Amino acid sequence: MAKVVTLRLDDEVYHTFKTLADQENRPLSNFIETAALRYINEIEFVDEFETAEINSNTALKDSIKKGIEDYKNLNGRFI
Repeated sequence: MAKVVTLRLDDEVYHTFKTLADQENRPLSNFIETAALRYINEIEFVDEFETAEINSNTALKDSIKKGIEDYKNLNGRFI
């Protein structure tokens, strides 16, 4: 179920968002929601280049595997 959120924007920011939403023929709320989700996807998820770099780093992968094993064996302490 959709939730209602109140958002306070400066006039300049409002007009910028409204202009861009109008250009894409979208409601303002949909424009803001889509922009926020795109931002989260860019920031939170690893892209293909980062994935390739991680997969090629054997020292990192070995360290992660050791950390998982230590966790399973209850070795060390968590801070």
